[in-house]
Amino acid sequence: MKGSFGSRLYELQQGKTPLDFKPLSQFGSGVYELRESFDRNAYRMMYVVNLKKALYVLYAFMKKSKSGIGLPKPDAELIAVRLRRARELDSES
Repeated sequence: MKGSFGSRLYELQQGKTPLDFKPLSQFGSGVYELRESFDRNAYRMMYVVNLKKALYVLYAFMKKSKSGIGLPKPDAELIAVRLRRARELDSES
């Protein structure tokens, strides 16, 4: 699983787009989710690509809920905080 996320991050760094990305419009443009399944578990990684200096991984986790597709509120709040910080870091000289 780490290798799969790692290879897709490498593709993103090379300017390529993975086939299985999902836009997370609740955070604005440029924030996406990658999904992975391994050993009957679901894993998610959120990242932002529309910044100038780097590709920022905002959050990665193993999905606990077996039902529902929504992002739990604490996770969404953490992603929003990390996105603000990534934007700050990206705008610094």
